[in-house]
Amino acid sequence: MKQLEVRIPHGLSVEEVHRRLDRALERARAEYGEQVGPIDATWEGDDRLMIGLTVMGMRIDGEMQVLPAEVVVRVGVPGMAALFAGRIRAGIEERLGGLLTA
Repeated sequence: MKQLEVRIPHGLSVEEVHRRLDRALERARAEYGEQVGPIDATWEGDDRLMIGLTVMGMRIDGEMQVLPAEVVVRVGVPGMAALFAGRIRAGIEERLGGLLTA
């Protein structure tokens, strides 16, 4: 399993990041739920969001750690999906970067 770490800077309060991530999860569940199945997400304290989903039969688990000036995303990319690690990283940077600067 390949481990990815992506760091996204932000200038928001931790509470605002938390709120934006919660809203994004609601949208993702509504938009992609039928394609990927349940998107599991649980906050551990105020600064760590644990996420899990299954895509094309592959389980993907990760976490988002909300720090005062950045969000650190760590994702375990299984098997053949590791071939697309660069695209996965770019997607995280684009989507999360847009979410935290909008």
